[in-house]
Formats: sequence, C-alpha cells, structure tokens
Amino acid sequence: MITDSAEAAALWRIREDGAALVARTGRAHPGWEDAAVPPERLGGYLRAFEKLLASHGLSGIPYGHFGDGCVHVRIDFPLERPGGPALFRGFLQQAAQLVARHGGSMSGEHGDGRARGELLPYMYSAAALETFAAVKAVFDPDDLLNPGVLVRPRPLDADLRLPAAAPLRSGLGLGHHRDGGDFTRAVHRCTGVGTCRAPSPAPDTVMCPSYRATRDEKDSTRGRARVLQELVNGSLVHGWHSPEVGEALDLCLGCKGCSSDCPSGVDMAAYRTEYLYQRYRRRLRPVTHYSLGLLPFWARLASAAPALANRALSGPLGRVGRLLAGVDRRRELPQFAPRTFRQWFASHPPAAGRPVLLWVDTFTDHFTPQVGVAAVQVLEQAGYAVRIPDRKLCCGLTMIATGQLDTARRVLRRSIADLAPHAAAGLPIVGLEPSCTAVFRGDAAELLGATPEVTSVAGAARTLAELLTETPDWTPPPLGGAPIVAQPHCHHRSVMGWSADRELLGRAGAAVHAVEGCCGLAGNFGVERGHYETSVLVAETALLPAVRAAGPDTALLTDGFSCRTQLDQLTGRKGVHLAELLAAANDETRSGID
Repeated sequence: MITDSAEAAALWRIREDGAALVARTGRAHPGWEDAAVPPERLGGYLRAFEKLLASHGLSGIPYGHFGDGCVHVRIDFPLERPGGPALFRGFLQQAAQLVARHGGSMSGEHGDGRARGELLPYMYSAAALETFAAVKAVFDPDDLLNPGVLVRPRPLDADLRLPAAAPLRSGLGLGHHRDGGDFTRAVHRCTGVGTCRAPSPAPDTVMCPSYRATRDEKDSTRGRARVLQELVNGSLVHGWHSPEVGEALDLCLGCKGCSSDCPSGVDMAAYRTEYLYQRYRRRLRPVTHYSLGLLPFWARLASAAPALANRALSGPLGRVGRLLAGVDRRRELPQFAPRTFRQWFASHPPAAGRPVLLWVDTFTDHFTPQVGVAAVQVLEQAGYAVRIPDRKLCCGLTMIATGQLDTARRVLRRSIADLAPHAAAGLPIVGLEPSCTAVFRGDAAELLGATPEVTSVAGAARTLAELLTETPDWTPPPLGGAPIVAQPHCHHRSVMGWSADRELLGRAGAAVHAVEGCCGLAGNFGVERGHYETSVLVAETALLPAVRAAGPDTALLTDGFSCRTQLDQLTGRKGVHLAELLAAANDETRSGID
C-alpha cells in the first residue's frame, strides 16, 4: 500500500508515460496499440499473443489497463529493415484474427484509424461495413473527409513513416550516440504522447517552455519532431534548407528540458543544434551567430579595455551596436567587469586543503567575477585549496547553441586536453555556470566522442552543490528559515539535476520555492531580435509571478547568468548565485561568533 502522495504520483506518472518510456528501449512501435478482450479471457489471450509475437521473432512491452482487459503494447517491428513492413502487415492480420477469436476489439480505447481500418472485416460483417460506407456517403458524398481510413481503407502498411526514412548517419555534427549515430532514429523517438503539451510542467521539470507560452502545436516538442520526421523521410523539398524546419525550430529555446522530461528521451536542443550546423555550414550565418555565438572571443577582446567597451555598448553607440548585432532594442547589454575573476585570483593568496579545480567560464570571468570570488571563499571555508586552469579556456557553449560545431569542437578539445590530467589525478572540477558544466557532462561526448579523456572529465565535473554535499565534514551555514525563490537553470535541472541544491538548502534550513519551467532568456534566445515577446511570455508562465509574490526580503537564487539577466531586466531585482548566498551566510555566522 502506497500512502505517500509524492510516491503515488511518481508511480502514476510511470503508468501515464508508459507508451513513451518503452520507446527508450530502442525499437518500440505502435501498430497494435490497444486491443481489448473481456477481462475473464485476458489470461488466455495474453498467452496466445506472446506465442504469436515469438512466431514472428518479435517482442513487446505491455504497459496498461489489464484490469479492464485492454492491453497497451509497443512492439519491436523492424520497420526500417528490408521485409519489415511485410512482417508488420502479416503480424497485424494474425493479431486481428486472434483478438476476434477471444471476443474482443482491436481498438479497446482509441479509434481504428489508418492502422486498423483494413482489419475491420475481422470484426464486422460485410453488411455492417456496407452500412458504414452508406452513412459516410450521406454526409460526405465526395469522400473529402479522411478518405481511405475506415471506408475503402488504404493498406495498413501504405503510409508508414519509418520505411520512407533512410538512416542518416554521415556528415552529422553531433554523435547522437543514444541512437546509434542515426539522426533519423533520433527524431523518431517521439511517439506522440504529448507530455510536452502539458499546460504547466510537473514538479522539477521544464518542458516545454515555448509551447506553454504560445499554445501552438508547432512550438511543442512533438510538433517539431513531426517536422523533422518529414525532413528525414524526404517530404520536404529543400531538405535542411526548408523554411518549414526553420519555422518549427525558431522558438525552441534549447533548454534541454525535453531531454530529461520527455518520456521518450527526445532531445530537441540537440536536434536544433544539428539543424543549425547543417543549414549554415560553410555559409553566411545570421549575424547573432557571430555577435552572440562568439561571445567568448569578444569578451576576451573587451577585457583589455572594459571601461571603453562599456561606453561603446551604452548610449547612442549601444543602440547602433544592438542593431548591427541582431540584438533586440529592448535588451540592455551586460556590462563588462572592470577586473576579471582571473585577475583577482592571480593576486589571491593560496589556501591549504584538498585540491579542487575551479572551471572559469566566460560569464563568471568577464561579467560576474563576484560569483567566482564567493565560490573561492566558500570552497576554502569547506577545506579546499582552489586551483584554476593555467590558461584561458572555453567550453564552446555559445558556439554549440548556434550550431558552429566545427569551431566548438576545436575549442572544447583544447579544454578537455587541459582538464583531463586534473580529472585523472582525482581532482573534482567545479563549474559555476550550469550550462558550461552541462557541456562537460553531456555535450562533450556528443562532439568529441566518449573518449577516456572526455569520460574522465565528465565524471569529475561537479556543480558547487554536488561537491559540497559530497564533502563529508562540511556543514552548510544556517540560513534560519530564510525564504528563497529559486529559478534552477534549465541545463542544470535537465543534465545534472537539482537535487543536490535542494538537499543543501534544506540542510541549511532555508524555505525554498523552486520555480518550474524556464526563465525565458535561455542564453542568446531572448536577446535575439524577434524573440523578445516570446521570452517575456515564457518568463510570465512561472518566474515573474513567483517573483511578484515574493516579499522584498526573499532571496532570488539564480545560478545561471542568463536567469539573473532576465530577472534584472524584467523586474529590476537582483538574483544571487548559490556561492554568493553561502558566502554571505558564512560571513554572518562568523560575525555572530566574533
């Protein structure tokens, strides 16, 4: 007996997501989706059904409604192989005969449709089928509505998507390793369940922020997957250059929410990156790919004279700069720090303790060095001796987001080469910017392959909360029930998970309200001209209402640079990084002791 409501909800979610969860096993297709027999005859039907599967060399995963005699099942039909559609056809014909012998229905819960229209003679008499046709003829004499479905149906194997879609493995920018390197198989992960169309995300989920903002099917993960399936099966005349693909992916925030929240494991952020790579490879790109996609380069250049760069980015020159850079006129450009984090660290006296390597990302180094300073203080107070890489490195995040994968690969390979010896020596590598940490935990293997060096760095990469909660002799400073509204970064929640942060804050005694969904800025997305309205709509789905409801003394926890930027520009309130929150609490604790 399950009495805990959260545990019960988790179990029900497994049931609700069953159709999509089984897709993660590899080949698991609908086709014989919801046959039903009288419950008292279910046992005999299931035994005969298992024998039928085995006789065709197939296996299936049933997942529901046995109590009602209705059997949902996904079957590993080899549709992409020669002879696969014929096997599919033969199996369905015999399965229809089987369910009829048991006094059941081929469609116990859903409609018959294209998948089973041809099989209706196994259930209905010729006279009944003639009556169906006569009724349709009265209301649809020209056969315009759903022709070839139930009346004079097309063959059940005539319009299968997968046989029409050849494998796509060569010339790809990403590895798509979960799908055997096949982009076709990747985009066919979507089984159409529609979890991405939920009006609000479930707890600790993100998907799908653009659909929640627009309520348009084309802006859902499912809608985008359908367009990409049309791309790979050759239905779109211009292939990667088809305007339909660009339109479908335009409002994808690249949040990675679907990669963890979609039961089928669809990763639309990766598919969008692949599209941008294919669409603009060796071609002139949108201006934002150069201005925002190459931000680490421009930041390094500006660090030579940050005051001059800030003057150029403000006032009349700033307006011209935004226009030329493809940035929305309503966006304020972030100011470069007068002193980078690296410059501060160079004069910081080393501390004794267990060695830890702090990854210095572009945002921390050039825009918010105070986050890095706070992290050093927290880590040293936890007994660590902080080191940083000897030279400036980059994870390639902004290049990945804009599909500049050849450049990202070179940049990331250099960083992995520098980090791998530290990881091999057992040093944890702590990242402060969640999206950069997520690159090492996920994207690196997609770009460079799962080499020993990449795997070693991925295993060593930690968020600040992960490292601190793994430190056996560390106790968080008391937060005394302080109210906190937290906006977990989408990549943080989707790739690393936010459980360590929740645990840490709970141990510190904080009263935390974690906002579901995305902040809406999503790196370069909300900055680009043409995306501002959607960016604000996304923020209004959860973040902005939560901030408006929060008291003036409520801390706004936002580890992501883009989340803090969105918060500042839309509300005027400042967000703090976990490192800053803990450092301030440590200072208060020390002052209380003193």
